[in-house]
Amino acid sequence: MNENPTPQPKDTAPADMDEALYDSLKKNHPNMASPGIEYAQSAIKSGVNGKATSAIDTPGWERATLEKLAFASLNEQKATRRWKTFVRLAWLAFFVVMAWLAFGPSKSGASDASSSPHTAVIEIKGEIMAGSDASAEYVVSALKSAFEDTSAQGVVLLINSPGGSPVQAGIINDEIRRLKAIHKKPVIAVVEETCASAAYYIAVAADSIVVDKASIVGSIGVLMDSFGFTGLMEKLGVERRLMTAGENKGFLDPFSPQSEAQKKHAQGMLDQIHKQFIDTVKAGRGTKLKETPDMFSGLFWSGQQAVELGLADSLGNLDAVARDVIKAEELVDYTRRENVAERLAKRFGAAVGEGAFKAARALPQLR
Repeated sequence: MNENPTPQPKDTAPADMDEALYDSLKKNHPNMASPGIEYAQSAIKSGVNGKATSAIDTPGWERATLEKLAFASLNEQKATRRWKTFVRLAWLAFFVVMAWLAFGPSKSGASDASSSPHTAVIEIKGEIMAGSDASAEYVVSALKSAFEDTSAQGVVLLINSPGGSPVQAGIINDEIRRLKAIHKKPVIAVVEETCASAAYYIAVAADSIVVDKASIVGSIGVLMDSFGFTGLMEKLGVERRLMTAGENKGFLDPFSPQSEAQKKHAQGMLDQIHKQFIDTVKAGRGTKLKETPDMFSGLFWSGQQAVELGLADSLGNLDAVARDVIKAEELVDYTRRENVAERLAKRFGAAVGEGAFKAARALPQLR
């Protein structure tokens, strides 16, 4: 009698379990080596379909594959940790360098001052205004360092500026006269290309002013500039809608008409500041001035003409002044300049106030 044994169902449980295991690994450990998981899943499916490869037929292949996947995951995690550590150290080094630049060496040339007798040099270049290298904050800081250094035999203001804020210039002028009285050191203003308006306001605080024969000197006056667009707006049919509390709150608004009373008020303010400028020049230059009707009209002159008018004392240059007047040929720069940390701080840290700053700069300024 032929006995036909009942066909036994294929045991697919292990394969199903292995496939579920790999699916779980891929889901719960996304950082594990994906190619290895995909290969393992492909091999399992091949085995289930009766097309097993020799690798799957090898005893213990499941364990070997799992070990490879585990080691690949560990290596990837180590690499991730190393990268995170590198990034953190890089940021730490960046902040350390910024702190060193901001709080380490002095921001002025005073840290490089020689112990031997020398001439202190402070540059006043560009527009004189708050926030610039020629601001009262920077120049006064440099002046204090130069005057307090006992090795500095005298101070030279090396000027090349078209002018700027009368407020900033007035602060610097007052500080020069105060420090001169305390330390009894000579102060010489040496003009390069230009010494006009607020720059000349500063220069007259010096004991003498030395210029080049072709320098531009003077411009003793005050101005307030703006634009008026009311005529253009009428032609274009544009209406200005400005609401204020206070009849003069919109004073100097370029899109609103200006009344005669407002013009008179502005002119009175300019005349007063102009008189302050004239008084400062006369106090600084004294009897040296050969006053003419145009001297305080805002005109400017060449260096040679300035000497003839008493606006300057002599022709010369920085080296000649250090050698022949102060008697200390060695030059040491005390100028305070904005360093890298300060520039970065202004660039990245002032974003919140940038809009307000631009709005304030858009208002008419005195020069």
